[in-house]
Amino acid sequence: MASAASRSVTKFKPLFDRVLVERFAAELKTKSGIMLPEKAVGKVLDARVVAVGPGARTEEGKSIPVSVKTGDRVLLPEYGGTKVEFEEKEYFLFRDTDILGRFSE
Repeated sequence: MASAASRSVTKFKPLFDRVLVERFAAELKTKSGIMLPEKAVGKVLDARVVAVGPGARTEEGKSIPVSVKTGDRVLLPEYGGTKVEFEEKEYFLFRDTDILGRFSE
């Protein structure tokens, strides 16, 4: 059964060329097992795409499709995006053109 947070996200559809992502959790432990304080951990730039909009429109009204799809792992810029909360969980909205790249898995 889906959680309340995942149900809220499935009801949310970004507009135009916007992409809703969920950042991965920061690693609080090194490979050797040393615990890192939260302030020492850098901003996580990897995220999973949760929802995508239908795409931007040209002046002629033609649709420009979004370059990522739900489930893709993407690289985000260090700054930017709009924070959105659903059921106490943080998500971020970015424009498709702001996303730096997509990881192939």
